[in-house]
Amino acid sequence: MANTNSRKFLDSSVYLHAYLKVKRRLTEKELEVKQRAATILERIEAGEPVVTSVVHLSEVLNIIEARLGVQKSQHILETILSMDNISILNVSRRDYEEALGLAVRYTVSPNDALAAALCRMEKIKEVYSFDKHFENIPWLRRVT
Repeated sequence: MANTNSRKFLDSSVYLHAYLKVKRRLTEKELEVKQRAATILERIEAGEPVVTSVVHLSEVLNIIEARLGVQKSQHILETILSMDNISILNVSRRDYEEALGLAVRYTVSPNDALAAALCRMEKIKEVYSFDKHFENIPWLRRVT
């Protein structure tokens, strides 16, 4: 297994920014975010080790299915499951209990707090995310 210090947590926002489409014309900033998300996914597809959770994976799949259809959601799941460099962590009630305390303390969503709790347990210091709330978590560095 890879050195835990070199792994990053992969937040659902990366997939969502890379894959979701809007009907209006995107701003330059939005186009830049989509490109950065695609670049992150290219690095992961090339073998960069990352960690996510069953919760964050489910979040991606549910939103992709709702917006782009069940076949796209299945394709993304198949792709993720085929990559040995993506670790998918299970989540327990205890993890959510810890996450709730972090969510309140750092004013973040429960799923962002869950990611932070899992990162702390796994000794992960960086998170791939476009969600600025991760900047509220003192032991994590948000990477885009």
